[in-house]
Amino acid sequence: MTAQFKPITPGAYLSDQVADVLAAEIRAGRLAVGDKLPTEAVLVAQFSVSRTVVREAMSRLKSLGLVDSRQGSGVYVREQGFSPLNFDASSVVSKQAVIQMVEVRRGLEAEVAALAAQRRTQADVRRIRKCISLLTRAVQAGGDGVDEDVQYHRAIAEAARNPFLIGTLEYLGQFLSGATRVTRANEARRTDFAGQVCDEHAAILQAIEAGDAAAARQAAARHMDNAIRRIEQADPAFWQQAGVQLAHPLVSGLPLKR
Repeated sequence: MTAQFKPITPGAYLSDQVADVLAAEIRAGRLAVGDKLPTEAVLVAQFSVSRTVVREAMSRLKSLGLVDSRQGSGVYVREQGFSPLNFDASSVVSKQAVIQMVEVRRGLEAEVAALAAQRRTQADVRRIRKCISLLTRAVQAGGDGVDEDVQYHRAIAEAARNPFLIGTLEYLGQFLSGATRVTRANEARRTDFAGQVCDEHAAILQAIEAGDAAAARQAAARHMDNAIRRIEQADPAFWQQAGVQLAHPLVSGLPLKR
């Protein structure tokens, strides 16, 4: 294995960034079943991160079922136990399709939040709070906050301590990313929408921190319901922009209006 990886951009959760790069290589087949991943020392050097970051990234890849450790040998790409679903992410260009994608997320996110409330640690709470702060700053700086929003929901999933739920969310994430870009772009266009999202994220965090599973489940479901409501209020001009952008996935984001 002679893969070369670029250093990670400084930011939140370096281990997630390293894991995402390696997971993408595995899912694209560039790291095939049975391939040995580079050693910890090599990954540290190539990504320009610490050993702790690499170890945390490996732990996440294992929880997703993408790799296995072999005592005294190293970490290897494992065979996946299912066939990919036949989703076409580029087809998410209509209001109805985006709403349907959010409906898929609603049940999962609500249950994940409830479990997180039952199992969270103080470190989990701090991480979720930091994600909210980073998301707020990204929107204030004129961005859509897609990456920060993904990190926020991932932090809650990690707090749920269920690798099967985490794996399901990670797998669906590659197909729901288009819908996430649309919802975030729509929400970032209006200050009232951005404020609502901020309040909803805070309500979920408050319930998780309080250990109130029922309130966390309700808050997460309400967040998804409100996302659908905000999508329904988007004007026709927004959907024209969304269709163009999603038809060209290399474009990083939708133009924002303030």
